[in-house]
Amino acid sequence: MLTQIYNGHILTPEGWINQGSVVFADGRIVEVSRGSNIVDKVDHTVDAQGMNVVPGGIELHCHGGGGSDYMEGTEEAFRTATRAHMRHGTTAMFPTLSSATLPMIEAACQTCDRLMREPASPIMGLHLEGPYFNPRRAGAQMPDIIRLPDPDEYHHIIEDYECVRRWDAAPELPGALEFARYVTSKGVVAAIGHTDAEYPEVKAAFDAGYTHATHFYNGMPGFHNVREFKHAGTVESIYLLDGMSVEIIADGIHVPMPILRLVHRMKGVERTALVTDALAVTDSDSDKAFDPRVIIEDGVCKLSDRSALAGSIATMDRLIRTMVMQAGIPLHDAVRMASETPARIMGIYDRKGSIQRGKDADILILDDNCNLHAVYAMGKLVE
Repeated sequence: MLTQIYNGHILTPEGWINQGSVVFADGRIVEVSRGSNIVDKVDHTVDAQGMNVVPGGIELHCHGGGGSDYMEGTEEAFRTATRAHMRHGTTAMFPTLSSATLPMIEAACQTCDRLMREPASPIMGLHLEGPYFNPRRAGAQMPDIIRLPDPDEYHHIIEDYECVRRWDAAPELPGALEFARYVTSKGVVAAIGHTDAEYPEVKAAFDAGYTHATHFYNGMPGFHNVREFKHAGTVESIYLLDGMSVEIIADGIHVPMPILRLVHRMKGVERTALVTDALAVTDSDSDKAFDPRVIIEDGVCKLSDRSALAGSIATMDRLIRTMVMQAGIPLHDAVRMASETPARIMGIYDRKGSIQRGKDADILILDDNCNLHAVYAMGKLVE
């Protein structure tokens, strides 16, 4: 079926097109043009009414939604959580597992492998957040599961399953540099997270293959004192490495507005991705998290002793809206950080992350207040 969205304010890699059109069929964009004339043989038309037509969001870090957690490892949980986020503007997903046991990782890998093979699947691959973390920076990670990098374990996971696309670790741990060299040699993105690393360790990590920072500013130290001497923390070290990208939980709670603006200014659109770090309670009637230690309070997930934030209840449209309406970031920058930059980080920009001829028809329609009016994933309306 040939579908045309017309009369839209369309964001393309070359800039905005006023009163433009996007035509797509069989899940792919076939034309992006100026003007709103209806093309020949079109089967379905959508009047964007002058609203913003932008690329769909690509989620790099999400634990669940709709009452389901990817840690459950079942097809039902994967489908439920992914669908919940698709309704809010995510059109491509990298499901995330917190630190987990090997059987839990294997179950999720088996499910993810199957779902990725389905035609037009929104699931792009699996993101393992741990378990190779610094226990002093565990945050909401389960401390009894955190462990040192185990070559037998990570070789098995990478070699026996196709789905792992990203793996986070604390680079100061024994064996963490060797871990990064191995996983990146297999095409997996290595990210720094839940770490106490200072500049020498961060620089060594970057040289070993770590190119991304997990939920920047969360689970890592900034500038601090060790006795009477001042030290650059993980945060400042990552700023100094131009080639390292970051992700920020732009729910307006995990990172305060001035810091959202600072990251945008310092790292720029090309090195900053927006993520939800959402838990199962997102877009759910239930207030019970997968992890019994977690409570929902003040619009965010916390450990019940209030010692740490534990994830968000945000969705992709909320990330964009927070950046634009509260942090004062231009809409085109916020959208690119939700789509183009994640696509580039994960190596899927050849097919996703922008509105261009030949790419997947992953498209959002937003009004000027960043409210979501329509989501198309591979050309199909998400309802």
